[in-house]
Order: sequence, then structure tokens, then C-alpha cells
Amino acid sequence: MRLVRPYGDTIDDGAVQLSFTLPMPWSEAADEAARQLVGKMGFSDAAVVEGRSIASNFSLFVVYAHTPASVDVSQITVDAPAPHAMSLDEVDAFIRREFRRKLVVAGACIGTDAHTVGIDAIMNMKGCHGDYGLERYHELEAYNLGSQVSAEELVRFAQERRVDVLLASQVVTQKGSDVRTFTALAELVEAEGLRERVVLICGGPRVTNLLAQELGFDAGFGRGTLPSEVATFFVHRLREKLLYARA
Repeated sequence: MRLVRPYGDTIDDGAVQLSFTLPMPWSEAADEAARQLVGKMGFSDAAVVEGRSIASNFSLFVVYAHTPASVDVSQITVDAPAPHAMSLDEVDAFIRREFRRKLVVAGACIGTDAHTVGIDAIMNMKGCHGDYGLERYHELEAYNLGSQVSAEELVRFAQERRVDVLLASQVVTQKGSDVRTFTALAELVEAEGLRERVVLICGGPRVTNLLAQELGFDAGFGRGTLPSEVATFFVHRLREKLLYARA
């Protein structure tokens, strides 16, 4: 058993920093409202270290406080999609050995989301953090469809190009928009009869592997994901699908 609490000045002091907006003009009374609100959340020793107006009748607050809560990390288990990522050369060799053809991968930022930073980091040849993107792999035929791609467009592309792997990205998460868009894509892939042969992956700043699987995806990748981690996962999952289909 290992109980951990937030750390600020000393181990286990429970110190945290919170930030939030209140729909009221800034004043000393607004600072006090923020402090009392944090106290009602169960925190102690709340101190407002920043309070200021950000728009008409709206104020932003930063509050330091302490929590008595702790969590037993020994009881937490989370499956990583690709715990041991292969290198580019290893992935290419795996594809040649197991599939004897190039794999077709398509990725896009779906729905109305126009942010391509995530899908570009995975797809573009330069990749990120020194890890080359999927366009650089010799045994992958990679298509980056960009942003604001509808689920219907992505699925239609998958059908026309006989895509093996679909990567869907969502950066905007306001009011659960990413979950709704991901769900619509998973349902459409299923309805079009592609689910058994296509590896379906989603990614975004708040995506977890558990959430992705609940939404009907093979895996989900969040912040800090490298292209090699995604590639390692989908080549192994695609091999599993093919072996299952032959059984």
C-alpha cells in the first residue's frame, strides 16, 4: 500500500493550486467568495493569490489550499496501449514479415475541430521530440487528411483506399464535444461494416485508453504520445485481427 497526497512545500502537506472563473465583477468581496467556495469544496487554509477581472462581470481566481485526501496508488492499474514501443526500423520489419505489403493509414482531426497539432505530430514526416512521423515509415502508406473532416468523409476515404488504420484526433473538448464526435465515428465505422478489419484509434489532450475503449475504439492516446507508440500498437492489433479472422 502506498498512500500519496499532493506536495507543495513539504511531503504530504496536501497543498494544491486551483484556478477558476466566477460570473461576477472582481472586488475584495469576490476574492472572499472564491476563498469560501474553495472551503466548501473540502479544502482548508485557502488563500486567494490572484484575482482579477477578465471580462465584464467575470473574474478569474487562483487559490492555494490544502486537501486531507490521499490515494492508494498500489491499487491503480491502467493498461498502456503500447508499453514497449518499437523503433521505425523495427515497425517496418514487422510489417514486411507479418503482412508482406504496405499498410494504409489515414488520420484526421474530425468534426468541426480545426486544430491539427496532435494529428500532425503523429502523421507528419518530421514527427515530434525526435520521433519520426508515420509518413516517414517505408512500409506505411500514410494519409494526413487535415482538419474539420467529417466522420462520413473519413469513412468514405477508408472504404475507397482500403485503409487498415484510422486515426481520429480531437483537441477541442468543451462540453464533451470530443466524446460525441468520437462516438459518431465509431458508430459509423461499425454501421459500414469496417470494424472487423480496421484498427480504430482516437487521440486528444483528454483521451485515455480506457475512455477510447468505452467509446468503441481499439485504443486511445493522450498527451505526449509519440508516433512510434501509435505505430507499435496498430501493427500488433492489426495482426491480431487478421489471425482472428483466419481462425
